[in-house]
Amino acid sequence: MAAVAEIPADANKMDSKPKAESEFSVQKLVDMFTKLNPLAKEFFPSSYSPNHDHGFQGFNQLSPTQFLVSTKPSANENFLNSRRRRNSFNQGRRRVSGRSLKAQREDSIRRTVYVSEIDQHVTEERLAALFSSCGQVIDCRICGDPHSVLRFAFVEFADEYGARTALNLGGTVLGYYPVRVLPSKTAILPVNPTFLPRSDDEREMCARTIYCTNIDKKVSQAEVKNFFESACGEVMRLRLLGDQVHSTRIAFVEFAMAESAIIALNCSGMLLGTQPIRFGAFTEA
Repeated sequence: MAAVAEIPADANKMDSKPKAESEFSVQKLVDMFTKLNPLAKEFFPSSYSPNHDHGFQGFNQLSPTQFLVSTKPSANENFLNSRRRRNSFNQGRRRVSGRSLKAQREDSIRRTVYVSEIDQHVTEERLAALFSSCGQVIDCRICGDPHSVLRFAFVEFADEYGARTALNLGGTVLGYYPVRVLPSKTAILPVNPTFLPRSDDEREMCARTIYCTNIDKKVSQAEVKNFFESACGEVMRLRLLGDQVHSTRIAFVEFAMAESAIIALNCSGMLLGTQPIRFGAFTEA
């Protein structure tokens, strides 16, 4: 006979137990929480113990309105909210201002041309006069060593049409060299008006003043003054500047006559001490 395995009676009872009874009833959980008393002692912090004397009324005497949290903002919250609003406004204003400045700069670039290979004898006035045939010139800046053929300039027009027309002047001989004209990639940096001459006296002083570089450090201020007076004319004021970092010094020389300043500009390359000096017209007050 084949052996027959016996099944325990307890196992039969477990299988026969209804599945619904083994599962947790969510409804029972909801019913249990709804029966909880929020004013029960177990839900109060220890600081409300009747043993402490701070006006405790007893758990049965408390009303639910005593647990309402005040929604009125404190002085600290008012300050923080005000500060947040102000910061948001300032950030928005800075974003608008930044976009506005960027748009103005891009517009200025479109109205500007880059001019290179400018003869050392060409002045800003002469360069502006050449490009005035293309449109109204509102700014003209020549940059670089005044005694080098590697000078370049930026010419800004009142509108984009003038800048586009100016590109046709590339190859025009101005002085001894034909100039190159290309669209500019940068705008002309605005000049601080406080640095410009503000009266006829200041403009006349600038016409009499030169800027001198590459001065030997071993040369004294008296020797610099004697050099200019013997070669150019009477010197009214002289400022000799320098530091320990640079190997040479610079000077601002104001002559009594504008003609003396013009003579000084033609003396570039002359030796003062052991160094050939260089000059430039002083155009700022």
